Amino acid sequence: MQLWPSTTPGLPRRFVFGRCTLGAVLVGVTDRGVCRVALADDPDELRAELPEAEAAPLEPTEDARLAETLAAVVAAIEHPSQPSRVALDLQGTPFQQQVWRALQQVPLGETTTYARLARALGRPQASRAVGAACGANPVAVLVPCHRVLRADGGLGGFRWGLDRKRRLLDRERPLLVG
Repeated sequence: MQLWPSTTPGLPRRFVFGRCTLGAVLVGVTDRGVCRVALADDPDELRAELPEAEAAPLEPTEDARLAETLAAVVAAIEHPSQPSRVALDLQGTPFQQQVWRALQQVPLGETTTYARLARALGRPQASRAVGAACGANPVAVLVPCHRVLRADGGLGGFRWGLDRKRRLLDRERPLLVG
């Protein structure tokens, strides 16, 4: 998976809805890659999150490339052990970008903590900032913020719901390599 630096603000985005075992999924793309993956129980919840100017997602059949990207994102969600070839185009602060890159280094089937991640980034006092960056992750599952737990081993938060976080971790745990 390729993580591009921040997108150019205003770069045209297209959106498409799909389904996966975690519910409805919204995928947003630019010409550089996937810029948004959101999860909810139904598409109306996801549609409400879109800016008004972008609130009319395409149907997958309207754009073959978009349909392929949706299929690749759903495959990454459903089969986390398979290598993902989804290019990412993420907009965020330099610190958020740093956290998101670090999250991509957390191995499948393993977890880390907000504090451990902050220490690994050379910012041992930044646990809360790491948590905020995880919460701002625009691409659910592709940047695996669900692999970050509280220091006491609790799930902590997850923008897409703790039940989904638990299900993702349960799905990945048996795939632990080594």
